[in-house]
Order: sequence, then structure tokens, then C-alpha cells
Amino acid sequence: MTQLYAPQISSPLDNPRTALRAAMVLLGSLTLVRLVVLWIDPNSLYADETQYWLWAQSLDWGYFSKPPMIAWMIWLTTSVFGDSDWAVRFSAPILHLVTASFLGLTAARLFGPRAGFWAAALWVLMPAVWLSSIIISTDGVMMVGWSIGLYALVRLREQRSWTYALILGAAAGWAFLSKYATLYFLIGTALAIVVDGPSRRALLSLQGGAALTLFLALISGNVLWNSANDFATVSHTAANANWQGSLFNFEELTQFIGDQFLVFGPATFIAFIAAIVVAIRRFKPGQDERVLLMLAGFAVPALVIVAGQAFISRAHANWAASAFVAATLLIAWLLTDGPRWRRFVIYGSVAFHVAVGGLFLSMAASPAFTDALGRENDFKRVREWPASAQAVIRAAEDAGVQSIAFDNRNDFHQTQRYGPDMEANLYMWLRQSGPQSFAEATWPLTEDVEGPILIVSERHWEIPVIRADFDRFEPAGEIVVNLGGDIERRYQLFLAEGYAPLERTPEFEAQFSDLR
Repeated sequence: MTQLYAPQISSPLDNPRTALRAAMVLLGSLTLVRLVVLWIDPNSLYADETQYWLWAQSLDWGYFSKPPMIAWMIWLTTSVFGDSDWAVRFSAPILHLVTASFLGLTAARLFGPRAGFWAAALWVLMPAVWLSSIIISTDGVMMVGWSIGLYALVRLREQRSWTYALILGAAAGWAFLSKYATLYFLIGTALAIVVDGPSRRALLSLQGGAALTLFLALISGNVLWNSANDFATVSHTAANANWQGSLFNFEELTQFIGDQFLVFGPATFIAFIAAIVVAIRRFKPGQDERVLLMLAGFAVPALVIVAGQAFISRAHANWAASAFVAATLLIAWLLTDGPRWRRFVIYGSVAFHVAVGGLFLSMAASPAFTDALGRENDFKRVREWPASAQAVIRAAEDAGVQSIAFDNRNDFHQTQRYGPDMEANLYMWLRQSGPQSFAEATWPLTEDVEGPILIVSERHWEIPVIRADFDRFEPAGEIVVNLGGDIERRYQLFLAEGYAPLERTPEFEAQFSDLR
């Protein structure tokens, strides 16, 4: 295939073999470094990672808040390497290696080998990917499907191929089973049909039908699981949107946009916006030119929709992470074409991202280095969970209780992970009238739990509400775990009996409306 946009200034990376070797050295060496950091990282899992690990103990087609692929990946790596924290995370850098590789292949196919190298480099060195490469997350798993799917679509639009049609369907299925944000991939596919003639002819064909059929077949297990479980995941996703609070939040919108500069890199995010503008200005009736708008269709909707969600209510920075797959291709095109100064944007961005990523890996590998920098607060969520679990175990033994209830799902899951020899039964106290998390749905505190219960409360503002659910409720001390510097994890302990949760009526809620 003839590349769409030939750079005007030559470079050694214009040689396909040179670009391929350079990409292999960069991706291979960086992946090895990240695997070594996983091995030596003394920090614990994040609570969400622990939840995914718990899912992996019982494989299914879906779970309370996510589709199943991340649990399947953790089951695979822990089955091979054991149950250590690094084994839970083992696939994370491998997944980003695959994503970067396919982005490089796609960019090389469209824009030449130089763009292919820089697309792979920009992805694997992205600030957010430095973090995502040493934790196991649904985003990292999903991106593999997105990158392979885009590559398959580019090949399919060149020539109708049954092979690439099936790869497209399989990749989209993988992505959907990883995270429901893959709906943006479906939006991008629909927009490709509208704006891009080759994509339209490829997708509205027997091969496109085969891709759709395979996609639907692959996701059917999850759809049936949701149907059998009252669409729990859909309800959780809707609850996350939180449209019942105060609407129209300029501060949340500003925060979300600012976060994109951090997760993607300041210069590269600006380059992405510029690439969209240039792509629109360069649009011509010719079919090949429309591939730029096709790529934009896979990037812009997620950012626009999630920005709207942030304005209406709130949004986390990673909710639009899927946008950066196609965005990376557009940035590689823009910065390897045109005036020479654009290359210096790449060089400067890469240097900055390497510095940021190297600093982050150093802090992850060495708590002492982190503390010396005064950044212990950044790692408080992954520190001293074994010590915290052991402190809870001792408190239960000293109190002579067989039941422990938590008011925070994170503490609950981490105690499950890091207190495996605990003899007491663990439960989640329910703040709402029904379960709001996997922990509450699976291990709820119920009225048939006999004997005294040790309440482990991390949310001090909830204590009056917890007290209202019990006949007896007495202070039993506290647990304080130092997390470095002056950062502490603090639990208040209570002995309680006679659990009879009050109905969460509007009148009940009114009593506690100002607690927090």
C-alpha cells in the first residue's frame, strides 16, 4: 500500500527495517524494565486490583461492576506464576506492549515507517501508560482490542479480507469483554461508515457482516450473564454517572480537561487537538483523505461525551482513555509530517515522558526514595496492607469475636487479600438499602449473624448511621498504621450486637444528611 502522507524531510526511520528494529529495541527493553519493577515493587495491590483478583477465584461471564476479561487475565497469570502481587499484575506491561505494537503497525501502514515507530513510542511512553503498565486495569486490557481492531479495519478498508474481518470482530469482542467503554469503538465504526468510503464498502459487505456476527457471538455470554443478574453492571455504570446530584459543574469540567494534559502529556494532548483541526481543514473529497476523519471518529466522541458527563456531574480522568488509541495515530501523523519543528515536539515530549516515567518507577520500586521526596501520600493506597490486615486480626482475637464488619469496601477486600489466615468471618455493612458494590452484594452483613461483631470503621462520618442499626454499640479502641511520614491509615473499632438495619427512608436519611 502507498502511504497517504509522505514526510518531506528524510530520516533513518523512513527505512522500514530500521524503524522496525528501533521499535523492537524500545518496546522490548522498556517492557523488560517494567517487569523487573513489578518483581521488586514492595507495595501492595490497589483495592480495585484485589477485587479483580477475587473475581479471578471464580471465573464467570461478568461481575458486579465490569465485564470478565480482566478476571480471566489474572486467572491466567496467577495460574502460571502463582498468587503473588507481581503475578496478579504480570500481564499489564505485556498488554501495553501489544497495544503499542499494533498502533505502530497501523501508523506505518497509513503514514509510513517513521510514523509507525513514533506511534509505538508515544503510546508506550505516555504518562498514563507508565502507571497502567505496573498495575492491572480494565483500560490496559481493553486497549489491546482497540489497537488490533483499528489495524484490522485499516487492512479491511484496503481489501475485503475474511481474515481481517474476523480479526476485527474478535478484537471488538475482546475490547467489549474488557470494558463497556468499547461502545465508543462502535460509535467510531458507525462514523467510519458515514465519512469514509473504503470503510463503508468494507463494513457494509459480507465480510463486515461476518465481523459483526463474531462480535455478537463473543459478547453473548456477558449479555446473558447481565440478563440473569438483573443487569447489575448496567445499574452500577448508571450509578457512577451520578446525575442525581448538583448538575452543571464547570469546576468538574475544567478538572477533567486538565487531567487529560496529565494522563496523555501536555504537548501531545495539544498536538491531538491540532491534529483534529488540521484533519478537518485538509479534508478533501478524495477517499484516501477521509482516513483522518475516520480516525478522529474513534477518538473525539469519547472525549466529548465524557466531558459532557463531567459538566453534568463528574468524571474520572480515565473514563475517556479509549480516545487516546486513535489519537496516538493522529499525533504520529501530524508530528512526523510538515515543518521540522514538529519533530522537536516529539523529541521534547518523549524526553519529558521518560523523565516522568523513570521517576515514577523509581518511587514505586523504593518507598525510601518516595519518602525522601515527600511523596508518600501518592502511594498511601498501596502501602502497609499486610500490616493493616494483621492489626485487624489481632483486634478480633483480643475481642474474642468471630465476625468483623467493614464500612469501606477497599479495607474489606484488602483484608481478604492480606489476611488469608483470619478465622473470623468478614462482612460488609450496607449504607444503602441495597448493595452498591461487589463486596456488599457478595458478603453483606445480615441479621442472622450471631454473637458480637467487631465494627472496623474507616469512615468516621458513618458511625452514627452504623450505631442506629444495632441494639448494642460500644467503642473498642482504634487501629493506626503508619504509611510513611505523617500519613496514617486509621480505623475506629466498635463492638456491636443486635443488628437490625433500619429502613433507608427519606426520614431516616434526613437525620444524617449533614454528617460528612
